[in-house]
Amino acid sequence: MSAPPQVQGETLTDKAQLIAYLEAGCKPPADWRIGTEHEKFCYTLDDFRPLPYHGERSIEALLKGLQAFGWDGVKEGENVIALTHNGASVSLEPGGQVELSGAPLETIHDTCSEVHIHLDQIKKVTEPMGVAAMGLGFQPKWARSDISWMPKGRYKIMGAYMPKVGNLGLDMMLRTCTVQVNLDFQSEADMVKKFRVSLALQPIATALFANSPFTEGQPNGFLSYRSHIWTDTDPDRTGVLPFVFEDGMGFVRNVDHGLDVPMYFVYRGGKYIDASGQSFRDFLDGRLPALPGEKPRLGDWADHLSTLFPEVRLKRFLEMRGADGGPWKSLCALPAFWVGLLYDDTALDAAWDLVKDWTLEDHRYLRAEVPKQALHTPFHGRTVNAVAHQAVEIAAEGLKARNRLDGQGDNESHFLALLRSRVEREKCPAEYLLDDFHGRWGGTIDPIFTECAY
Repeated sequence: MSAPPQVQGETLTDKAQLIAYLEAGCKPPADWRIGTEHEKFCYTLDDFRPLPYHGERSIEALLKGLQAFGWDGVKEGENVIALTHNGASVSLEPGGQVELSGAPLETIHDTCSEVHIHLDQIKKVTEPMGVAAMGLGFQPKWARSDISWMPKGRYKIMGAYMPKVGNLGLDMMLRTCTVQVNLDFQSEADMVKKFRVSLALQPIATALFANSPFTEGQPNGFLSYRSHIWTDTDPDRTGVLPFVFEDGMGFVRNVDHGLDVPMYFVYRGGKYIDASGQSFRDFLDGRLPALPGEKPRLGDWADHLSTLFPEVRLKRFLEMRGADGGPWKSLCALPAFWVGLLYDDTALDAAWDLVKDWTLEDHRYLRAEVPKQALHTPFHGRTVNAVAHQAVEIAAEGLKARNRLDGQGDNESHFLALLRSRVEREKCPAEYLLDDFHGRWGGTIDPIFTECAY
């Protein structure tokens, strides 16, 4: 949800152009890249309060401070709401969560370096202000009413629409953070295989990275409450996507799905126009009530695709969306997990063998139960932890086969050490936080703001 979109590209008149837009994402393996995104909560260290947009200690001050490192500001109206630099961007989620959308990079080594530099810049700007940042899947202390909305027009429209279609959409907008990775495909067939494997295994990633066990200072009964929130946000644009596993899956089928998801907005003349609940099919026919007689541009279709929220999202690349935000090492481990599984043919085949017999009921069961039990979720006579162990080992072999070395001659597989530790102990990050809460923290949540700060 980054900077304001720019209406651009050809005028759209039929579905073939929408399909061609997705097809243009096909790339030879030599051009495959890794784009990692992560969000973080920012807060004052003296009272652990969320930052407003304006003020001496604020999101605006943070964004302006980062410009000293070469970032260029992007404005919506008079407000800086994003930054760009060398193919990367910093943007704002609705409740002031600060997101790094990394540049398309060749290796996990590059990704981890990018994350390290970004967090170092954040720290250099925030420390003098008495501000810090941390990565968790769900805000552990603040109520919705404590959080300021960021001054972005699309969020006003989405915030008004969310309560009409689900009970937890505003929590998703204001109180969640994630880490995700965007990966490429070679062809339609390659996209379909990667989509199926990654969608099936997304609950396994959710279990490995589960890190949101608190709501307003108390345990909430979940290990990934962030993941649970998506199950009651908007059924039109979330969920398991059964069609992905059906015969005939391809770019056409995904376009049909996108056309069936109601719109949020159209961006024209520097402003967002409310089109919530309206149909992109009608837009394609020049019958959109919000813009009668006008047909969409290619940028409108790209914007619309960005408002679909399944666990794996297809644009001109595939987005892995199932993981909670977490500590620095998690931000490197998540892309390592998915690159290892999807960017080596032997690993991809092994991952497909792992999931190919799972039924739609299996997918739905995992989606519902993993947010509660994470690695302990019973599945096919064993636990999700056993599946996670297999997946991590497949990913490690995939990374070894890629053989992308750093300056010390190490391949990318060492970035999975954190995940190996989690499956060996059968314990996700949320469980360590709960141990601390019930133990040395003495039932108070405040220590999380210092101990989990980047």
